[in-house]
Amino acid sequence: MKDKVNINALASSLGEALRARQWRVVTAESCTGGGVAQALTAVAGSSGWFELGLVTYSNQMKTRFLGVDEALLEKHGAVSEATVEAMLSGALQCSAANIGVAVSGIAGPSGSVPGKPVGTVCFAWGTRGNCCTSTQLFSGDREQVRTDAIGFALRSLLEFSKKTV
Repeated sequence: MKDKVNINALASSLGEALRARQWRVVTAESCTGGGVAQALTAVAGSSGWFELGLVTYSNQMKTRFLGVDEALLEKHGAVSEATVEAMLSGALQCSAANIGVAVSGIAGPSGSVPGKPVGTVCFAWGTRGNCCTSTQLFSGDREQVRTDAIGFALRSLLEFSKKTV
């Protein structure tokens, strides 16, 4: 329950920050399965600042809906900073949002590949032309990895929205 409370508090704080800036947010998610969007839309009044949430689980859908280049996916894989940066760019392009986040990872219990163990999650967040990326390694079962990834995405967006002019 502690994680749920933190996620709710983060989502509410992010909503306040976005509302104050008159910004709208977009999410492009894979391993979190829409969990970031769900956390944001659980906040009352989120229709004033939540624009769009896209869950693109397969590489085909990352290409089709977010414009992620197939060659990029072949070279780096779906779980890479290059891919989430492209996912974020595509999500911002297909929406009127000012800020966004993209998430792709290996929540487990299987799916690891050499150099990318279960718990590896890549993130990109930012605005058009101002993007940050990070790769995190979370521990625990599938649910814990996804919960930790959602929390990281929300914290990253919140910190970015407070710093960016």
